[in-house]
Amino acid sequence: MSSNGVGTDRGRGGGGGGARRNLFGRLYHGETHANFVGRSRLWFTLSGLIILIGVSSLAARGLNLGIDFRGGTSWEVAGDIDVDQAREAVAAAGVAEADVQTLGGEEGQRLRVQAEPGNDADRNEVSAALARLAGVDPGDVQVSQVSPSWGSEITGKAQRALAIFLAAITLYITVRFEWKMALATLTALVHDILVTVSVYSVTGFEVTPATVIAILTVLGYSIYDGIVVFDKVDENAQLLATTARSTYSQMVNDSLNQVLMRTLNTSITALIPIASLLVIGSFVLGAATLQEFALALLVGLAASAYSSIFIASPLLAHLKEREPRYTALRNRVEGRSAPLVATGGGAGSPPARSSSLWHPPEPSGRGPEPGSNGAGRPPDDGGNTPPTRSTSPSAPIVPRGRKKGKRR
Repeated sequence: MSSNGVGTDRGRGGGGGGARRNLFGRLYHGETHANFVGRSRLWFTLSGLIILIGVSSLAARGLNLGIDFRGGTSWEVAGDIDVDQAREAVAAAGVAEADVQTLGGEEGQRLRVQAEPGNDADRNEVSAALARLAGVDPGDVQVSQVSPSWGSEITGKAQRALAIFLAAITLYITVRFEWKMALATLTALVHDILVTVSVYSVTGFEVTPATVIAILTVLGYSIYDGIVVFDKVDENAQLLATTARSTYSQMVNDSLNQVLMRTLNTSITALIPIASLLVIGSFVLGAATLQEFALALLVGLAASAYSSIFIASPLLAHLKEREPRYTALRNRVEGRSAPLVATGGGAGSPPARSSSLWHPPEPSGRGPEPGSNGAGRPPDDGGNTPPTRSTSPSAPIVPRGRKKGKRR
């Protein structure tokens, strides 16, 4: 039997006489006993350190915003051009700080240069310098300008979409489960966003509109992963109310172990194609948009898989353990009974004693009463004498004997 009485010990095959399953077998059948809730301080501390490092980096260096957010000019030209030579040529044309990168594709290598907004003369000089390096006409250099207002518009729409999404999710989880589960889910979502932003700030990855879209996609996956766990917790909580054989934290821990394989399968099957998209699409094919989208998805999905197990569920267990019914359940399971409370009687009356337990009489200095066994206890007559219940410590009530009727 498991610790909460909900599951059964299926760690041995057959009827219990077979060999013990290996780790994969126990994972597949939900028979692991990892202590997720008991080590919640470790998980919270680890996440806190990652977020603290990210926030410090964010305050010191900020995010590497793409040209779509900060505004500027972008040049693209076909040709296998060395990045250092392109950077020197652009600097000689009057643009000192520019982002230069090569792009690959079916049509061959391309060079992309992004810089702050400048005047028409600077843009023409950069176009001419890139054309000389590529050996093409200046008209073959693609030039596009992006206004900072467009990036701010994208940011505003993303913020509104995020607010509506969070409100809808909170309402749904509150109605479907309860508000404490909704609070734990929102905490996990904020955790995923902060971890993803922290990784982007520390590594200096460029933030583009594709990054924002990927982060919003990650939030939906994080909600799905958390709902799977909470659905199992809600199912086992109903059984816990009838069995009362474990604490709420133990029940949450068992629920996590039961759905651990499903969570791992979901996360792995989602991360493998995203990693393939990142490696093949960006590094092999050279598609920068795929790289920006897949990178945010990879970081966000890893953070959401972590938070659904190590953040949301332990936080829910801590919140529920504060409820009086689960506090009393913990005391009962751990062998601690609540103190007796006096009921009835006036002021100064002694507290009432439990009617289900036998209490020895108060010592009076006299010998044992006639008919007793000499130890201050009622005589043992084999269970024929009916028990005597006491409603007051000083006024015992003796049951009245039954009258024998006449036989007809």
